Amino acid sequence: MLLVIDSATAACSVALVDGSRVVDERHEVVGRGHAERLIPMIGDLLAGRRPTAILVDCGPGSFTGVRVGLAAAHGLAIGWGAPLTGYSSMAAIAAMGSGSRNVGVALHAGHGQLFVQSYGHGPVVPLDELQSLSPDAAAAAIAHSLVLGSGAEMLVNLRGHGEALDVLPRASAAAGLPEALRSLPPRPIYGREPDAKPMAAQ
Repeated sequence: MLLVIDSATAACSVALVDGSRVVDERHEVVGRGHAERLIPMIGDLLAGRRPTAILVDCGPGSFTGVRVGLAAAHGLAIGWGAPLTGYSSMAAIAAMGSGSRNVGVALHAGHGQLFVQSYGHGPVVPLDELQSLSPDAAAAAIAHSLVLGSGAEMLVNLRGHGEALDVLPRASAAAGLPEALRSLPPRPIYGREPDAKPMAAQ
């Protein structure tokens, strides 16, 4: 069985997956406090069961949330000797879209920006690259009628048309991702350049 860990956004979410079937899950919107909540949530989910592999949300999202999830996943993978792979929070949200139509995903990125990316369905597949844009630029970049994510309402309101679905990624959504999107290297996807840059050599 596969343990899925998702703490990249305001949600703290874990799931136990067997193939494409969700065996069990826990999901809470915690905002902050992922470091204190995640490990007890995993213990409650597993209830003595031991997964054979681990899948973790690598971002983009909250800097702290991404690091908490990855640290927990790496620690458990070492302890259990289990293989570890990653997935994108944007892809997980896209997998939560209904039907087979293309969707846009928009997440609040901090610093007044939105992370945006477009996806096709059947199976979920990225149609462009992840971008971190100003709200106006994001509204111009996403043409799909349905937009999902924490920034969806802002984007649709700026654009003046379409449907917004305010959702955060669920660990269980990773069960619906194709293998190529759930076998990423388990390292952070920050989505933009770091805020702090090294000082130039004198």
